[in-house]
Amino acid sequence: MNKSGPIIIIEDDLDDQELLSEVFHKLHYKNEIVFFGDGEAALTYLTGTKTEPFIIFSDINMPKLNGMELRAKIHENEELRIKSIPYLFFSTAAEQGNVVDAYSKSVQGFFIKPSSFDDLYDIVKTIVEYWQKCVSPDYVR
Repeated sequence: MNKSGPIIIIEDDLDDQELLSEVFHKLHYKNEIVFFGDGEAALTYLTGTKTEPFIIFSDINMPKLNGMELRAKIHENEELRIKSIPYLFFSTAAEQGNVVDAYSKSVQGFFIKPSSFDDLYDIVKTIVEYWQKCVSPDYVR
């Protein structure tokens, strides 16, 4: 896991993108924040770059390639899987079927998007600080 790598946010709602951008700005992390509006664009980036992201925050319902489909493609791609990039879902609702499906694809967390800035700030801070302290396997290419 590249703890200094970019934080990837896959979110098609521009208001949510702006809110997350404000949260990360206030948190002052040194990681670059990279937004994608759909899973297809994110997959193109992830498979086409040598940059190793630190963490991925993903919405579920998106155009072209939804979050579940994207997670499955990442999990099936050996080159991406061995990078041990934490993949978390941020969704407006937690339907039990989606939660079960997410964890069956080895997602590392499923969170409901809070409605207040302060709650969003707290949850993002908690998540990022957890993964900053987490140990992951080293891999050799």
